[in-house]
Amino acid sequence: MAAPPAPPAPPGSPDPAPDRPLLDTHAAVLEAARRARAASHPLAVTSRAAKDAALLAMADALVAHTDEVLAANAEDVLAAEQRGTPAAMVDRLRLDVARVAGMATGLREVAALPDPVGEVLRGSTLANGLELRQVRVPFGVVGIIYEARPNVTADAAGICLKSGNAVLLRGSSSARRSNEAIVAVLRDAAAGAGLPADAVQLVPGEGHDAAKVLMQARGLVDVLIPRGGAGLIRSVVTESQVPVIETGVGNCHVYVDAAADLDMALAIVLNAKTHRPSVCNAAESLLVHADVAAEFLPRVLAALADAGVTVHGDERVAAQAGDGSVVPATEEDWETEYLSLDLSAAVVDSLDDAIAHIRRWSSGHTEAIVTGSLEASRRFTAEVDAAAVVVNASTRFTDGGEFGFGAEIGISTQKLHARGPMGLPEMTSSKYVVTGDGHTR
Repeated sequence: MAAPPAPPAPPGSPDPAPDRPLLDTHAAVLEAARRARAASHPLAVTSRAAKDAALLAMADALVAHTDEVLAANAEDVLAAEQRGTPAAMVDRLRLDVARVAGMATGLREVAALPDPVGEVLRGSTLANGLELRQVRVPFGVVGIIYEARPNVTADAAGICLKSGNAVLLRGSSSARRSNEAIVAVLRDAAAGAGLPADAVQLVPGEGHDAAKVLMQARGLVDVLIPRGGAGLIRSVVTESQVPVIETGVGNCHVYVDAAADLDMALAIVLNAKTHRPSVCNAAESLLVHADVAAEFLPRVLAALADAGVTVHGDERVAAQAGDGSVVPATEEDWETEYLSLDLSAAVVDSLDDAIAHIRRWSSGHTEAIVTGSLEASRRFTAEVDAAAVVVNASTRFTDGGEFGFGAEIGISTQKLHARGPMGLPEMTSSKYVVTGDGHTR
């Protein structure tokens, strides 16, 4: 049934852009969800060979259409810069040849992974002779609401398709042109490989209204996954009528223990903070044991300053700088996910104090310790509550690709169903298959 015509714009409203006709957002989003639901049924029983062929075709198509994707992205980047968008957010938005190639590589890596659908999680023959199996099945229709990073569009489409789910993608308005170009390429390639094009859709409409309709589409959408900043995630969790898998803010800490190799610690802190500061697994806070503060802090503060990092430190950190370069830390700094070249820092008197600080301020994403003490590492990994706890390595490794999962949907910081990088198994539910021989109860 055709959507009803859009109501007239109120007086004083700007004329729609030539390529943005007036849209009845509510009707359009629900129609997209219905098409996704229809596409999810054949996709759920599609063979691995067919899904893998489609993923490879999608990867090849992205590479072949790199110029069109980059042209659309350039328009988004220019518009963002003209709005005065912070550099870190523009970096999340920007694509280049290497990043498009990386998106294609992610699709190929997903194609090479085992298909989770149909995996038997457990099975037995009951005492009465009934055969019982618990098997993985797709969710059905997955809605993903995310900010800025257009590479998420390809990652999410690939993982959802491989796990047998249709996907409704709601990216940010700042990446609209990029996402439209990417989704057009992916849909054409999927259809050319024999899969329903509506298995991958960009949610129509712009602004919060489209996302809100998606959040209320219970019965058409099986699960929602928000991926972005704290405000976006909080909005989806509190407003959604559809079940939500919560991905979390990355207020990640690196704790340098009294028994740390300080050369190792320096390399880890610099990598965790500066490798790509605009992502959720970048370090946002540094804790240093008092026993090594006098030796380590001058070195790390100088190296961070050379890298352009602003340190927001407590009084003991500032005392080791000696040049007034450390900004006094506030309570807000300890809980902030900067996503920029900023870092909070404190000196702690013990491992217990480090764990207590992390317990108070952690977002539950990734927490790291640098130590040569087996006892300290065991206590830290046992007592720190986070989706990933890292010993003697950078927080930047909390990533589906780095964990060998292929491209990821996001990093869940909740404790139900999925926690940590969400790969293919996390994008499935399960059902019980019960086989009898005329059994009655």
